[in-house]
Amino acid sequence: MLGFLVRLLPFWVREPLLILVGSVFGMRIMYLAHRDGEWVAAAIGLVFLVFTAVRVHTVARALRARRAPAPAAAVAPAAVALAAPAAPAAQAVAVAAEKEPNAWGQAVAAVAVFAALGAALWLGPHLLPSDDDGASRAVSCAGGEDEELPGAYRKTPRAVTGDELCNALNRPDLAQLLGTPAETATAVSGTSNTAPLTDGKVAQPEAEVQFDTYTVNVSVTYNELSIAQYVKLMEYGEETDVRTLSVLGRPAVLASGHTMKIEINLGGGGSGGPVEQGPPARTLSVALDAKDRGGYCDITVWSTSGALPDDSALLDIAEKVLPTIPDRTV
Repeated sequence: MLGFLVRLLPFWVREPLLILVGSVFGMRIMYLAHRDGEWVAAAIGLVFLVFTAVRVHTVARALRARRAPAPAAAVAPAAVALAAPAAPAAQAVAVAAEKEPNAWGQAVAAVAVFAALGAALWLGPHLLPSDDDGASRAVSCAGGEDEELPGAYRKTPRAVTGDELCNALNRPDLAQLLGTPAETATAVSGTSNTAPLTDGKVAQPEAEVQFDTYTVNVSVTYNELSIAQYVKLMEYGEETDVRTLSVLGRPAVLASGHTMKIEINLGGGGSGGPVEQGPPARTLSVALDAKDRGGYCDITVWSTSGALPDDSALLDIAEKVLPTIPDRTV
């Protein structure tokens, strides 16, 4: 139907319109293909540009034909006598020609009408909110300014809150750091907890960002346990694939383990199911200072499918997130 309507347009309206649309779509598709590395899209954009080049050649040839002078016809002497009677007919043709729409006017009108369309197609992604520009910020951290902090935070002035950790972790590029740039965060949270088995005396804020593929959790434990001591404890635990390294000039350790799965029964009289082993997780623990005087930050990634990203993803997250946590943690 659209093609039929386009064919009904006059030549000097149809061709500039096709050139404008073809060039805008072609350049836009080529740009997106270059940005995303999609060769199929690049081929489609090339087809649009070739189509546009053909239309430009057609218009140029038509313009040359209009500008070329008509060949002079030989006039026989006997036809001179017919010139006078033919004058009224010639005048009628001239008047009709004057009433015909101007080709250049049609072309300018077509370009003016559809220039706004081309500008909208090209500039739209820049003027409107972009999905790529803040994918992981589709949900924001809830403000906890009025939340009363546990006493451990008052005794540990350098401790950050769960809300501050959430803001540091909920980065626009977090999905890209995980290797899933097309995903959007589905849930974020931040809590100002205390470490278990410490009777509420050790501050341990944490934040979590969930995607369709991975979940990222960051927690900071303000105790006196150093990374060196932590590594020795791992030797007696169930952690596997332990690897010591340095992150941002601080001692760090990578280890694998499992999350915990707890089922809560909200039915009548039930106390819930037992604690079960959840999916595997990979954790990067980084000391709070270069001298490893105690306290550490855990960055843990897991997925319900059991798949884990490369260790380089954890290192990238640490190098991006840790410097954005308030300075009192370092």
